[in-house]
Amino acid sequence: MKMEQRSIEFIPESERHGNVRNLFPLWFSANSHMTTVVTGALAIKLGLSLWEAVITIILGNAIGGIIMALQSAQGPKLGIPQMIQSRAQFGIIGAIFPLILVIMIYVGFFSVGTVFGAEALSGVFHLSYPVSVVIVNVLAVILVIYGYDFIHRFERYISILFFLLFIYLTFRLLQHPIPVHIQDHTFSWGSFLLVLSIMASWQLTYGPYAADYSRYLPTNTPKRSTFLYTYLGSVFGASWLMIIGALATIIAPKQSAEMVSYLAGVSGPGLTTITYVITVLGVLAINTLSLYGGFMSVVTTVSAFSKWNFNSKSRILFILILPIIGTFLSIWGQGNFLNNFFNFLLLLLYFMIPWSAINIVDFYLVRKGKYNVHAVFNPNGEYGRVNWISITVYFFAVLVQFPFMNTGLYVGVIAKYLNGADIAWIVGLIAASVLYYFPMKRKVAQIEKSRSPIQDATLEQS
Repeated sequence: MKMEQRSIEFIPESERHGNVRNLFPLWFSANSHMTTVVTGALAIKLGLSLWEAVITIILGNAIGGIIMALQSAQGPKLGIPQMIQSRAQFGIIGAIFPLILVIMIYVGFFSVGTVFGAEALSGVFHLSYPVSVVIVNVLAVILVIYGYDFIHRFERYISILFFLLFIYLTFRLLQHPIPVHIQDHTFSWGSFLLVLSIMASWQLTYGPYAADYSRYLPTNTPKRSTFLYTYLGSVFGASWLMIIGALATIIAPKQSAEMVSYLAGVSGPGLTTITYVITVLGVLAINTLSLYGGFMSVVTTVSAFSKWNFNSKSRILFILILPIIGTFLSIWGQGNFLNNFFNFLLLLLYFMIPWSAINIVDFYLVRKGKYNVHAVFNPNGEYGRVNWISITVYFFAVLVQFPFMNTGLYVGVIAKYLNGADIAWIVGLIAASVLYYFPMKRKVAQIEKSRSPIQDATLEQS
């Protein structure tokens, strides 16, 4: 298979290919790793019963998945990566603000996933932890160097292994007695809303690269199909593995603190090694997506300031930037992982919600899918260098969430009043959507009035 030649460029119709159904195994695989399982364990650690955890996990993923899948559906229409499309909302230079955030997200999730992959690899081959980290990350780099088609094929094949393993692990866990040790458990809205926000954030963090893996599909691919296969693959995969994490934490609170080794033990003596190996493959599944999206985000950022002569050598150079940083973080940040990860995940939510709201409102309500794709590469084009409406709305929507936040680092005044309930993401979503829609609707209407019929026809074709 040939190495992918394109990065952030528009994909012409002559190069469009693939089947929309392949989005289901890709997004199922993207959730088939230990980080997902550990996130499900948080539901129990934060005070929910098993059935409350199951309901909250499914509901949170179902809500967050809507926004993420709507972003994936933009790919075939626009034919460009998700974050470069943000230039249409924020401007060529203005888009750097969310880009910096997104690059941090990619590095964070890449590092977090590597921790579990290295633990699994060490469990199989008894290698030192640093050596295991390097091996896991080198494998991810190789996949990303070959690019889009190779990633899709890899995710499609290993999704079968994931499906079989998690059916088996679910069966094995259900054979254990489920302790009823919280007879006096009472429902808490604070815990419910806090866990709901974590589960929704899980899906929302995929938004910045959702369209990256659908942008090669033919332009006439129905938005509904792209949405559906993305949504079902991601929500089903995440919900299932998070429920496994919650179930494991209820059954064995102490042993499951080391989730990789615990589930390997649950699989039984004959399948322990296989479980470890598939765990490493799960890390590769998500780390490859994070690294691929991160590579294009770095290229998008650099291209805003200079016209880089992009070729195979520079592609590899850009790809290597993030895994080098991620490898260092994985080795340095091994201790106190669960608590740090919890705070990290919540922090991502507050900053991603306004960006997602602006992106969705702009595409579906303001411009209704009509973009001048070529203008996102031109600082002097119609999208300009900075859209101050987007920048102002974005930062205001981030700030307005603070009183409603509940994290290990900061608890807002209103969150305390609500007994720990975290509704900051709902506030941020509404604030960004409403404040962006009305002024941008007027601005876009003025731009459309000034266009000639020929320009309108060109816009439709692009």
